[in-house]
Amino acid sequence: MKNINNITGKIGRKFLNYLDYILSLFAFLYLILKIFVTKNYSGKKLVTIGIVEQIYFTAVQALWIIIPIALIIGTAFFLQFVKLSGQYDFGKIAVMVLIRETAPMVTAIVVILRSATAVTIELGYMNVEREIDAIQMAGVDPLALICIPRFIGITSAILCLFIIFDLVAIFGGYIGAWILSDISLYSFLGKIGKAITFMDVLASFIKGIVFGWVISIICMYKGFEAKKSLTEVPVKASQAAVECFFYCLILNPLISLIT
Repeated sequence: MKNINNITGKIGRKFLNYLDYILSLFAFLYLILKIFVTKNYSGKKLVTIGIVEQIYFTAVQALWIIIPIALIIGTAFFLQFVKLSGQYDFGKIAVMVLIRETAPMVTAIVVILRSATAVTIELGYMNVEREIDAIQMAGVDPLALICIPRFIGITSAILCLFIIFDLVAIFGGYIGAWILSDISLYSFLGKIGKAITFMDVLASFIKGIVFGWVISIICMYKGFEAKKSLTEVPVKASQAAVECFFYCLILNPLISLIT
């Protein structure tokens, strides 16, 4: 009986700790959104520069990874489904599988591996070395100066990378379809265009916003958790990467079901 009570108690404590963690993430998101919307902070020029730098680091510098991946996936995808074009509408299949499902997850994985871990490590070192305390002592809100550029930059970068991935994947798909069936570009794009609906565009936009929020909030929150020593930083970075991937993996089909 004692063993059962101990197990039940442990499960209950873990659930409450997890619930407290989730609520803390939402509270952190609320604070950042509040500061961003009200714009009640100093150093707006520095924040703008930080947003541009974050977009450059997350989106522009990731193009050499996203473009080849999208080209390979798009070509391989259409090479397989063009063979079945007589049985299935490969335009609808491309929209459902490639644009709505594959593109968001692949883009999110690239951003998590490149940017999320980097942001967690950066904030972790800043927190351990008391640089954030120094920013506060200088009279500047660290949430505005540090978090808003990363929050807006990562979210904007993911949206941009979504679009680039889809365009490159479709171009790669046309190459594969042309090799096997000599299909014209007009006919190929026509099938894709007829298959895309407003809900498909809306689903991609929602996924971009949600993934950007999830990735940026988790990686920044984990960075702020590192307080005692530098050895905590790589642990928090690993936790941030795993959690970002896990939550994006769950939210991807949920958003598809809703939209």
